[in-house]
Amino acid sequence: MTEVNDLAVAAGGTDVRAGLRATLALRRLAERLERLQVSNARRQGWSWQEIADALEVSKQAVHQKHAAHTPDARAARQARDAWETRRPARTPRDGRSGGPSQGQSQGEG
Repeated sequence: MTEVNDLAVAAGGTDVRAGLRATLALRRLAERLERLQVSNARRQGWSWQEIADALEVSKQAVHQKHAAHTPDARAARQARDAWETRRPARTPRDGRSGGPSQGQSQGEG
């Protein structure tokens, strides 16, 4: 906790350079903590509205900021990736693949 206390003191101090650097470090820490707690809340079944109320922001704002990083989003990405790796690659059935077919040069048509 000492490091966070030191940052808070520096952020409120008179050394502007140290204050700005401390402010940046605290903002980054706050963002990481918010991401962690939103993820925890979603894992525990909280709605986006409940999270928004706790953070005093709109439901849209919290969803837009965190939806891609929550456990439900990760699960959806993993399911999509698993599905895509199981699907066979698409192959042209009649030789029309958008380019010249075998035996046909690009100039012929």
